[in-house]
Amino acid sequence: MRAVTYTEGSSIDAPDALVDTTFLDPAPTGRDLLVRVQAVSVNPIDTKVRQGAYKQACEPKILGWDAAGTVISVGPEARLFKPGDAVFYAGTLNRPGSNAELQCVDERLVGPKPESLDFAAAAALPLTAVTAWEMLFDRLDVAKPVPGAAPAILIVGGAGGVGSIAIQLARQLTDLTVIATASRSETAQWCRDLGAHHVVNHGRPLATEVAALGLGEPGFVFATTGTSAHLPEIIELLAPQGRLGPIDDPATLDVMPLKLKSLSLHWELMFTRSLFRTADMERQHTILTEVSRLIDEGKLRTTLSETFGPINAGNLTRAHALIERGRAKGKVVLEGFGE
Repeated sequence: MRAVTYTEGSSIDAPDALVDTTFLDPAPTGRDLLVRVQAVSVNPIDTKVRQGAYKQACEPKILGWDAAGTVISVGPEARLFKPGDAVFYAGTLNRPGSNAELQCVDERLVGPKPESLDFAAAAALPLTAVTAWEMLFDRLDVAKPVPGAAPAILIVGGAGGVGSIAIQLARQLTDLTVIATASRSETAQWCRDLGAHHVVNHGRPLATEVAALGLGEPGFVFATTGTSAHLPEIIELLAPQGRLGPIDDPATLDVMPLKLKSLSLHWELMFTRSLFRTADMERQHTILTEVSRLIDEGKLRTTLSETFGPINAGNLTRAHALIERGRAKGKVVLEGFGE
């Protein structure tokens, strides 16, 4: 099979950062599905693993944590899917990724591809949808109100991949007022188009921006980026007993200032269930199945914003560089392996 490998710790400008190569086809075991990958999207985690911030404990070193494709064969214990099924999923950190023609993935992390989307549009969704869903409903528990708080959620970085689906999920599945942050006119409009009630500028003091809306103090903040930089403002704007959920990777985070307001901190990493093979690992299959249904009912939409051509080292390099510049809107997708 064809695949793209990486050199750990490399700059995206290095000639061997991402390399086209070939391997023997993998074989499914246990509850694995063997999937023919037809489209992938690129996430910040791809760049972080390549740079060495996260370790991929496996060989070969193949990045990619979003894919859509077709099941070719299944392991002896698989029961959720069969050959020929169209699927989408986000994989795990301790197995080779989706930047390959064939990939083995545990079926408990896999959902049925939305019938109304092609493979490229579907590949934009899994990692961000699982991350946003887990944060909203498993970590922040937004269905449980914060006493006295405004029924509102602030999503910092609303135009990014996670923010783009979090806006939609919060708008469609909760009664919360959705406030997104963006710093450019095009990304602000993107957030509004996805359903945000209000958009504020994270280039300005967030507490002032949110207070000017006249809604009161929100009970929830979902920080997809810039948590350490925005933390003082987040603490100021959150209601007492409010809940903060970050997903980024600040070098340090001083949480002591949260104590005065009894604010709670809720980390989310969508790889936790798969890395530790938790008892509820199959919840990610359930989440993606529900996301697929909501897509087909027209309640959610893909967050695909750009397609970079076939899956190869050159196009993946362009995608990594775009994400590292912090200029991506929605999701960048690559489709097929060419001739």
